[in-house]
Amino acid sequence: MDVLYEDNHIIIVNKHSGEIVQGDKTGDKPLSEMVKEYIKEKYAKPGNVFCGVVHRLDRPVAGAVVFARTSKALSRLNETFRNGEVKKTYWAISSNCPAEPQGTLTNWIVRKEAQNKSYAYDHEVPGSKKAILNYKVIAHSDRYHLIEVELLTGRHHQIRCQLSAIGCPIKGDLKYGSKRSNPDGSISLMARSVEFMHPVKKEIIKAVAPLPEDKLWQAFGVE
Repeated sequence: MDVLYEDNHIIIVNKHSGEIVQGDKTGDKPLSEMVKEYIKEKYAKPGNVFCGVVHRLDRPVAGAVVFARTSKALSRLNETFRNGEVKKTYWAISSNCPAEPQGTLTNWIVRKEAQNKSYAYDHEVPGSKKAILNYKVIAHSDRYHLIEVELLTGRHHQIRCQLSAIGCPIKGDLKYGSKRSNPDGSISLMARSVEFMHPVKKEIIKAVAPLPEDKLWQAFGVE
């Protein structure tokens, strides 16, 4: 368990690509269960261990995930996330560089459940939800560009969909226009950091996830 922050109320862990945050139809062991086992073993807790899922990352995405260790923390964190009082920063790699080095993307996204895919429009359409993010190109390697994204809304596949819409699909993301997959099945997107007011202590908490151990990420020379 790669723990980024931990106290009696919350635990923030570094999710690896391929892990699922919450149980789904695959039946694969979710990260939430791994966290429960970690807490149970570390603190020798008898009986069931509480671990509340606050938010999720797509399976092929790595990075910081927040869990609640008490029901009170969960309800307060849910409200904090729902009210947009969380600063979520993501890093994405694309072979294409945005036309502008930084900017704000505003789209209306429609989720197609059957395809597990979202589509971005530049105007409101039936069934769409407004999606906003800020982006900035922060580094370059020989063939790729590192894009920092601040997510202002939380829509289905939002970053993947919106970057693809400006011609910058994320490396390895076949669903949104990348030409080839990554060998490990990941996509080159990570939740780099999460920052919010602690639900009980009322102090700012920030957790930063380490870069994946991959030559591609290391090539940018950033830490």
